[in-house]
Amino acid sequence: MSIIEEMNLSYKYVVNNSIHVKINYTAVDKMIKIIKNSNVKYWLETNPFGVLDMELEDIINFLLIYHTIGDYCFWGEPKWEIETEYGKLDGSYAIMNLIINRYKENQNFDMSYEEFKSLLKGNVEIPLLENRYNNLAEMNRFLKKSQTDFFKMIKDMYDDVQLFTFIVESFPYFQDESEYDGHKVYFYKRAQLLTSDILHVIAIKKGIKTDYSHLIGCADYKIPQVMRCYNMLEFDKYLENKIDSKEEIKENSKAEIEIRACDLEVINYIYEKLERKYPKMDINDYIWLLGQDKSKMTKLYHRTLTSHY
Repeated sequence: MSIIEEMNLSYKYVVNNSIHVKINYTAVDKMIKIIKNSNVKYWLETNPFGVLDMELEDIINFLLIYHTIGDYCFWGEPKWEIETEYGKLDGSYAIMNLIINRYKENQNFDMSYEEFKSLLKGNVEIPLLENRYNNLAEMNRFLKKSQTDFFKMIKDMYDDVQLFTFIVESFPYFQDESEYDGHKVYFYKRAQLLTSDILHVIAIKKGIKTDYSHLIGCADYKIPQVMRCYNMLEFDKYLENKIDSKEEIKENSKAEIEIRACDLEVINYIYEKLERKYPKMDINDYIWLLGQDKSKMTKLYHRTLTSHY
């Protein structure tokens, strides 16, 4: 069985045996009505940096860099943020801003640790700085060995199974697996997001159909936060108290795995209830975008120090 097939099955055991996290299906049904009457947008269409205005080759090469060092773990006290022409930015949009500005000036990201540290300089040191640099170095080693750029390797891959498999086999830092009661759980949040982004961009820029229907959604911290704020996910007192007191939830703990698994089950439930009208990654994007309205984020996200999300 392939990893992508395992992803679609492995989280179910966790959902069925979850101790700390439960799904409120009545609340999920309310969200389904909202989605049904809304436009489901691709998340990068909302970015303020003109990513989609670049040439296709540049977008895809940029996306590899972004997902290699960018889309994980920004929390802290204080939270890492930067000053930009758009005002103060934090999280994924902040690091995207830094990467795209550097990319437009110099597409070569083969840099020293000190150069990298300077690139990501903010009000505080970004979490997992050394891990991000090690990922970048591994990416550069692979590209040098391949003697070509990433776009040329994947430009004719139009389905998620082929593209996802290539990504996880080529870049081991995308590995994202946990174990729950002796059962392997396959999440692969960052590899899925890179796969989805590439296939969305190819479809937009080339005007052709791509298939990302096998991807299951991104088990991270922002989407469960949205689900919690809209009462779709309910946490027991133990977990609720830890999150609300900003205590770290250890990676691969039962509570952390249950949050991620139940996130995916909610996306799958919405997908089935909407008669598979929208791919799961589009539902994922819709919920993530709800979380960008910080006025509606009345409950905190869980804090796990991890390179997976």
